[in-house]
Amino acid sequence: MTCFYNVCIMPSIKISSKIDETVWNDFKLLASESHQNISGLLTEAVSDYLCKRRMRPIVSDHLQDSIHENEELGRLLAK
Repeated sequence: MTCFYNVCIMPSIKISSKIDETVWNDFKLLASESHQNISGLLTEAVSDYLCKRRMRPIVSDHLQDSIHENEELGRLLAK
């Protein structure tokens, strides 16, 4: 980790993988629309995914139950 003026930067690695072309195009569009670079957005997405997947099962179950129970409220709020 490198720090300058109280801002720390984690070292980056280069990766290679395959992804569905439509998903990749949507991802690039999101990066453009949100004025973020693809690398930063991809890092954020992977980090969020890891947090979600590592969430304790009981917490995840309660979250899903709450979402299901409040589905109608969510629809009303979305209007």
